[in-house]
Amino acid sequence: MPPRKIIIDTDPGQDDAVAILLALASPEEIEVLGITCVAGNVPLAFTSKNARIICELAGKPEVKVYAGCDRPLGRDLVTAEHVHGETGLNGPVLPDPVMPLQETHAVDYLIETLRAAAPKSVTLCPLGPLTNIATALTRAPEIAETVQEIVLMGGAYFEVGNITPTAEFNIYVDPQAADIVFKSGVPIVVMPLDVTHKALVTAPRNAAFRNLGNAVGTAVAEMTDFFERFDREKYGSDGAPLHDPCVTAYLIRPELFSGRQINVEIETQSELTMGMTVADWWGVTDRPPNALFIQDIDADGFFGLLTERLARL
Repeated sequence: MPPRKIIIDTDPGQDDAVAILLALASPEEIEVLGITCVAGNVPLAFTSKNARIICELAGKPEVKVYAGCDRPLGRDLVTAEHVHGETGLNGPVLPDPVMPLQETHAVDYLIETLRAAAPKSVTLCPLGPLTNIATALTRAPEIAETVQEIVLMGGAYFEVGNITPTAEFNIYVDPQAADIVFKSGVPIVVMPLDVTHKALVTAPRNAAFRNLGNAVGTAVAEMTDFFERFDREKYGSDGAPLHDPCVTAYLIRPELFSGRQINVEIETQSELTMGMTVADWWGVTDRPPNALFIQDIDADGFFGLLTERLARL
């Protein structure tokens, strides 16, 4: 089977960085057509820089990186330096990138690439707020026909929220964009907090990264050393959840995950619950399913895959 063609839409972020590294280390299963960047964990200037830092860390400077939307569709930008640090990649000391940022705007790149693609041939992998994806779908709705699937990290049901009592960060930053994406009719797979909080970098798992003996393993270990402090303090967890690599791992080994097809709608009106993913897990409405909502993960299998692939870089 040929590798799945993907575009990663991202706001790196240490966990975004690990998701990108996993994709770049898996050419048998994944062909990364390009990386589009959005404001989210940190402002756009940092996210577009960080994506290039990670490509160079992986030894893949030929990957094309595009800067996209620097703010949500209808709200002020909310960022997460309190989790990821001022640059978004705090932890390791990594050199500034040499590879160029592409001149084309990320939304234009998405539209041009998808218009030229065969039907159902490209998978979109949003790891941050959905601003770029929603803007592209709004400006060129016909591109939905060439998207095989949108596999995203965002939202929650049982875990509820991590930035407000009811909202997960990526959806909260731009709920209007999320609403557009979930109503697009494109098949969607959701990696919510319910599953990502089961993908914890415990001390033995982080030691496995560090013991790989390559620059990638050391950098990933130092990233998780940095951002796990937030989750340990907030949740009392055994380590940092690797949210975004769940997206990449699903593309490589979907059997590691389980969930169910449900209806998911996005709250865009109430300030009390703004950005909530209203997930009809129990089927109590007559709204048709529009997403595969993942609930569980084989965490040992996930970290085994991640460690094996990072060793390649």
